[in-house]
Amino acid sequence: MDNKLWTVIENNPIIAAVKDMAGLRRCNESDVKVIFILFGDVCNIDQIVNEAKREDNIIMVHMDLLIGLSGKEAAVDFIKAHTKADGIITTKQSLIQRAKEVGLYTVLRYFVIDSMALVNIEKQNSCCAVQPDVIEILPGVMPKVIRKICRISKVPVIAGGLISDKEDVVSALASGALSISTSEQAVWFM
Repeated sequence: MDNKLWTVIENNPIIAAVKDMAGLRRCNESDVKVIFILFGDVCNIDQIVNEAKREDNIIMVHMDLLIGLSGKEAAVDFIKAHTKADGIITTKQSLIQRAKEVGLYTVLRYFVIDSMALVNIEKQNSCCAVQPDVIEILPGVMPKVIRKICRISKVPVIAGGLISDKEDVVSALASGALSISTSEQAVWFM
């Protein structure tokens, strides 16, 4: 592993996925080192990131959930120029490419809903010139699928979605995920 994001995630495998300001305040009471911001808009994302940012953590903004910014590369430029975010989360390869160009960490999110989704992950993993730093697969409570994706992925895997207790965390990590992301606040404090 050769980048700070991987090291921090490997050493702190629980990622807080924050959906609102109340959750962010609760998250700030925990020891999590990576925070996924899953809310906000063009007018307040800088304030949200500032509230989340501490010296030793990594803040990732979910571009697809940010209100008021298009799914275009200029939205990544806005995040880079106007916030202290360390990186982005998205389902769009073009945003991954732009974020890499401007020096942001990247998480490419996949929704694994059927076998075609697995084929798509394998195709993108083998053919795309620009690879994300990590991929996140949802839902994250599929040990057999996590193992398969970890085998075919060139980058580390985060399991997210529907992870709600210690058993889910242990299962995902034992299946090969480098870390998990969850909005379940009790898990942030495990």
